[in-house]
Amino acid sequence: MSFLASTGSGHCVSMDGAPDGGGRNLAPRPMEMLLVGAGGCSAYDVVLILQRGRHKVLGCEVQIKAERAATDPKVFTQIHLHFVLRGRGLNADAVARAVALSHEKYCSATVMLGRTAEVTTSHEVLEAD
Repeated sequence: MSFLASTGSGHCVSMDGAPDGGGRNLAPRPMEMLLVGAGGCSAYDVVLILQRGRHKVLGCEVQIKAERAATDPKVFTQIHLHFVLRGRGLNADAVARAVALSHEKYCSATVMLGRTAEVTTSHEVLEAD
């Protein structure tokens, strides 16, 4: 139950299943990869929006919590993305605006997942040393 995906950009990603499903737990599950992709897509938007506004972003972490339906197909029903941004003098209102723009307009992944799941966001801003 291990798989190697080759992307259009020429990169490879390993995936595996849980041991009770025939996998060996050597790589992320395919459904985990969906969440990783959504977090990466949204983080990219948030950082780009802030950088274009000349904000000093030094780090962005996205913590994702999700719930899935109990029956097949076990789609995501709730997804929460919590952004932790680190920078110098980052304006909390600018961060909130960037997160909202990504969530509502730019992030194709979260917009798509929002067709089956309630997607919510939160954020915090940390001052860098």
